[in-house]
Amino acid sequence: MGKIIWAPSALEDIESIADYIARDSADQASLFVLRLLEAANHLKNFPMAGRVIPEIENKACREIIYGSYRLMYRIVKKDIWITGIVHGARHWKPNT
Repeated sequence: MGKIIWAPSALEDIESIADYIARDSADQASLFVLRLLEAANHLKNFPMAGRVIPEIENKACREIIYGSYRLMYRIVKKDIWITGIVHGARHWKPNT
């Protein structure tokens, strides 16, 4: 069992999403962040739970869906690197 490591960009994604949700409800923003963190922590025990990111097609690059968001991560040895949180309606492309 590895550890969860958050990329700074992923933490910025969470902050931006929470700020957006907080415009309507600070409580809902806090709940969203809490549940997203719980979903990420679940990956410690089940790193293969997510599907392979279709745009990347690399077994180590996976994602889980939480609500309307894609929580993207990479498996590096036993560790889980959370690399980004993207809204599912966004046309996301990997950096090349």
